Amino acid sequence: MQYGYKRTLDVLLSEAIIATKEAMAQEGFGVLTEIDVKATLQKKLGVEYDNYIILGFCNPPFAYKALQFEKEIGLLLPCNVILFEEEGKVIVSAILLSVAINMVDNPNLGELSLMVEEKLKRAIDAI
Repeated sequence: MQYGYKRTLDVLLSEAIIATKEAMAQEGFGVLTEIDVKATLQKKLGVEYDNYIILGFCNPPFAYKALQFEKEIGLLLPCNVILFEEEGKVIVSAILLSVAINMVDNPNLGELSLMVEEKLKRAIDAI
């Protein structure tokens, strides 16, 4: 089952990170978290790993509305976008909320998740 919406870019990872943040900002998202997986694994485990970044984005109006429908929805927040290098390219991928929301038994979240997912897709397409 596909659970991410991805795009392959022919740019440097650093450029893709900047472009991703800008595209997400255009859709009303701000960065809450930024995790450098490579650096974290090196520091904590002493292992080498590929360049891999996890950006946690939040769109406050949508997050607030989701929390009103379902307190535990915070387990699925923020909306994660990953960037990693593969065969000289950068892959950028955002969570497909329409798939993730199936774990939650709350029909009020369906339409909201589709609206947020469309924003995520537009942002990924704009990079």
